[in-house]
Amino acid sequence: MVDLDLISKADHIPVLIEPIIENISPVTGVWVDATFGAGGYTRALLDAGAEFVFAIDRDPNVFSLAEKWLGQYPGRIELINDVFSSLEKHVYDVNGVVFDLGVSSMQLDEATRGFSFLKEGPLDMRMSQTGSTAADLVNTSSEKTLSNILYFFGEERASRRIAKAITARRKQAFFETTTDLAKLIESVLPRPKPGQSHPATRSFQALRIAVNKEYEELFNGLFSAEKVLSSDGYLVVVTFHSIEDRIVKRFIQARTGKLYSTSRYLPDSEVLPIQFTKITRKAVKPAPSEISKNSRARSAKLRVAKRTNAKPGKNLTLGELSVPIVGAN
Repeated sequence: MVDLDLISKADHIPVLIEPIIENISPVTGVWVDATFGAGGYTRALLDAGAEFVFAIDRDPNVFSLAEKWLGQYPGRIELINDVFSSLEKHVYDVNGVVFDLGVSSMQLDEATRGFSFLKEGPLDMRMSQTGSTAADLVNTSSEKTLSNILYFFGEERASRRIAKAITARRKQAFFETTTDLAKLIESVLPRPKPGQSHPATRSFQALRIAVNKEYEELFNGLFSAEKVLSSDGYLVVVTFHSIEDRIVKRFIQARTGKLYSTSRYLPDSEVLPIQFTKITRKAVKPAPSEISKNSRARSAKLRVAKRTNAKPGKNLTLGELSVPIVGAN
């Protein structure tokens, strides 16, 4: 049985964990927690009956935080510092893969990581702490590229206005801190009404996604999961905004034979193999009681599918899953 009270005492409360366990029960065998974070999903899977969990995270900092409770599950967890698109390098024939997408509360709370516009810190946003930073992106990208990033990755309607203001300001001084950029964005947008999010919310989300190539990573991660799952293995994905959910939804549609089922170009007699069957007919949203306990759950959506014994399907493109593609210049 899952000890939710114990798990909730961790730094990160696993979102939608009760409907997840309900949809994958009975939980047995070997699982992958593809976004380990504070380990909430790993602990829930083990408490529910999983024999072993491969815990993957691109952020090397998270594993030291788990040392205080790893001893409760001796010989049942392997920690792996890598991106989840590399699943095939580490595992095969597993009973389930769980993805909890986006940034963790731990990363937001640590000002030095540069994810939050509410705390003074370097404009960084790198989950793996390697490669180009958000400051590099903001200070070197063209106005058009910045506008596209803010619009397609953050769904920011004022993307052109913000991009123009950024490129104008950086002629005097480059952006170095989170609050510096947040103040610039605030200065060009209307003051939010009561209950509305901070003006920089969408822009910071967009930059984080771009820095960490999150859509590309999710795209490749779903195909990797398809390859490592055993027959009847579960694909479990928790998303936090519409584009992520659309990628997952369309991937499942493609792999359940629904994405092209209405195409007039496919012969009626052609039967495509299906790699998954749907467990959740549509996205599962958190109950009001969960949102009241964990505000992070407000925008979460859960989709679950079960692997068939068919071979992995043909490769798709980002465009086929309606993934926005933004240039790098």
